[in-house]
Parts: sequence; C-alpha cells; structure tokens
Amino acid sequence: MGKVSTGLTMSLDGFIAGPNDSPELPLGEGGERLFEWYSSGETEYELPGTDMVFKISPQSADLLREVERTMGAFVTGRRTFDIANGWGGRPPLGVPTFVVTHTVPEEWAGEGSPFTFVTDGVEGAVEQAKRAAGDRGVAVGAASIAQQCIEAGLLDEIHVNLVPVLLGGGVRLFEHLGTAPIRLEGPRVVEAPGVTHLTFHVVKEG
Repeated sequence: MGKVSTGLTMSLDGFIAGPNDSPELPLGEGGERLFEWYSSGETEYELPGTDMVFKISPQSADLLREVERTMGAFVTGRRTFDIANGWGGRPPLGVPTFVVTHTVPEEWAGEGSPFTFVTDGVEGAVEQAKRAAGDRGVAVGAASIAQQCIEAGLLDEIHVNLVPVLLGGGVRLFEHLGTAPIRLEGPRVVEAPGVTHLTFHVVKEG
C-alpha cells in the first residue's frame, strides 16, 4: 500500500494562503506570491485532471511528475472544496477524490460525481482513499486535513514547497497539532528557482 502524503506550498513564516481567503480570493490577500514559481520557468507542466498548464523549472517539473505518478487518491476538506468551487468538477490529480465534510452538498452528490463525501471524519476518508488507491499513494490537501492526519498518526510524508516570502498572516500549515512532539526524518532537498522543495518522513512512534 502506498504512502499517505501532504504537499503544499508555504511561505517562510508558515502560511499556505494569505489572509481572508474565499471563493472570490482563493489564495487570500497576497497569497499569489506563493505560486510565482508556477509561471517563472520554461518547462511546461500539465496538472493532471485539469486543463491547467504551468511553466516551471526543470527541477520542479521532475519532482512534481515523480510525485503525481505515485498518487492514486486525493483527500481534502470541505472548506478547500468550497473555496475552489469544486474545481469545476475536475479535481486536481484526476484521481478519486474524498471530501471530509459534516454535510453533503446535494448538487455534487449525484451519480457520476467525481467526489465522495465522507461524514465520519478524516480517518474514514483516508481509509476509503487507501482502498481506492490500491498500491499507489494518497495525497492529502488542505491545511486542516493535513493537521488532523498528523495528529491522528495517519501521515507518512510531508512535502513542503518553501517560497522565500513572508506573508505575515493567513492560513497556517502547522498548528492545532496537540502537545506531543512529532519527529521527522530528512529532509530531501530539491533546490529550484523561486522555491525549495523539502520532503520529510514522519516518524511513527511505538
């Protein structure tokens, strides 16, 4: 069975979006600076499952393609789902997508929907995603879902695309993790223009 991993772009002071993120301003105020590396290179990278094509560095493209090949399912949260407007029905990675939510949005719940809505918590969503992924991995998106996975001991790897900018506020990647120290191994480092890709292995105690 593949690994459960999260991979998010983060500012040096720990934010994955600027303040006041919303469907009208998905990255928050100033958050677009986090993704300038997506348009600052010469290598085309097509985001699986979407029509989006980015121009990034060869180093970043090689890493993202390596990661996407290993992913067989995607878990995210309802807030991220709503802010992204359901990605127009085409979730990133183009794999079975599981949304952790308290209530199921009926407009997305019909037959043929690319989303499975999970109302029994993050553990249930990850378990369903693992079954759907088979031998491939599970990608975890959204800060809150990643935090819940870390606290529950479900996460195997953390990928951080570290951008040299200080946002000063917004949505933090690492908070609400409880009180116990969480030990990591690594990092594997891939340096690229405008971003440093860091991969950490989460040490499972006991």
